[in-house]
Amino acid sequence: MGTVVIATSEPAARTVALWLLAGFLGSFIFIRTSARLMRSPKVPWWPGSVTSGDLHIHHLVWGIILLLLCGFLGFATTPITPWTQILAVLFGIGAGFTLDEFALWLRLEDVYWAEQGRQSVQAVMIATVFAAFIVVGAVPFPKGSIDAVIPLVVIELRTHDGRTVLALRATTPATGAAPAGFESLRTARTPAGATIDWSMRSSGGCVNGSGQCRGKARRCR
Repeated sequence: MGTVVIATSEPAARTVALWLLAGFLGSFIFIRTSARLMRSPKVPWWPGSVTSGDLHIHHLVWGIILLLLCGFLGFATTPITPWTQILAVLFGIGAGFTLDEFALWLRLEDVYWAEQGRQSVQAVMIATVFAAFIVVGAVPFPKGSIDAVIPLVVIELRTHDGRTVLALRATTPATGAAPAGFESLRTARTPAGATIDWSMRSSGGCVNGSGQCRGKARRCR
């Protein structure tokens, strides 16, 4: 009697990253659209928020649960198709739910529809750009040069003219220079009108109205 062997394979890292990014963007678009439809009188049939008595359970709670569960399973199991891709999508969905309320868990107050709530969208934009670079291979990971190519990424909250904006600074531990791929990004304009300098100088980006820096330490004007 013959034996049936089911062939399996280990998925490519960039393929997994692509599935994760797709789940991340899909969940963010869905939950942001759903939140708006809940407030619209034109679609009264749309489901409302999840509550338990008087307690409103924010969707970042479900996102954190998904992140913990999928992260644990990702470490505890052997990468294999298609389960690794499924875990990646679910992890991305959890990340989308969580970052969509970034401003809430940053400030520990419900500012989803307030001016400060825009920081959630900015955080999603930064995460999407960084993930997209990994998917297209802009940040390579050759063997034997991990210290040279893995970027140290710092997401900073900076205040300029009374407004708080998000900034991303990237350096490599070995050289202090920006990793490959980051030089192509220049400036992203924030909703408040300030700008984030993405040119990735060796000392980090600047956040100001003109994107100019000065001094040896390249501090923002």
